[in-house]
Amino acid sequence: REDTCEIIALVKMRQDGLGRMAEAAAQADAPFYALFDRPASPGNLGTFLRSADAFGAHGAIVTGHAADFYDTQTIRGSVGACFAIPFANLDGAEDAEKWLRNLPSKPLIVGTSAKGEKDISEIDLTGPVALVFGREDKGLLNEEIAQCTHLVRIPVDEGYTSLNLSQAVLLTCYELFAASGRYVPPHEKAPPAPQAQKAQLNKNWAAMLREIGFMKEEQADHFMQGFQRVFSRGVVTKDDAALMLGVARQAVWAAKNHA
Repeated sequence: REDTCEIIALVKMRQDGLGRMAEAAAQADAPFYALFDRPASPGNLGTFLRSADAFGAHGAIVTGHAADFYDTQTIRGSVGACFAIPFANLDGAEDAEKWLRNLPSKPLIVGTSAKGEKDISEIDLTGPVALVFGREDKGLLNEEIAQCTHLVRIPVDEGYTSLNLSQAVLLTCYELFAASGRYVPPHEKAPPAPQAQKAQLNKNWAAMLREIGFMKEEQADHFMQGFQRVFSRGVVTKDDAALMLGVARQAVWAAKNHA
């Protein structure tokens, strides 16, 4: 009690990252991997994991002496992504390149550099791809660039030479995800309102507007044309129509009972 210990348990770190990546990739048409050489900052490692996970990477690999995946700053920066995306730490770029080459679907190995030969948008990112990011201070070294099949840059204003590492990761992962065609925009779950429900909505609102004194009978056609234009500017679903019908009923009831 007088000398309490902060350790509540000793657990073994996962060592199955590469196996989990291979399993996830086997189920994907176009596997995507993110590689980071010797990240020094746990915060940058965390945001690297977060961006990779957000845009559908099947695994994250760091090479060389690197920040700890389980550092509290890494966990905080990843916002929990470190518990979702498979990850592994390999000794060097050659080990990572060898592992990638032995995969059934050999990916393009795309290095990122301000000195890249092409803009990221100029290469085909629809197949298996491994995005490679260099150290925060020096970027990719020559021997690491030699392992890449492509070297790309992110176009920026001519007065800017480079981006923060976490920004570069975010942008390139987004470009790859956009090219994959996997994004499905959110869609309305409720079906469109049938014509009969729309007609009833128009009728009930006309009655409500007369009841509350918003318009007179001789003004009804003019005002209701305006409301019909408002209702037709988007898809009115069955739920939308039911809500507005409920408003009309309640307004009529209130007008009659508080007159």
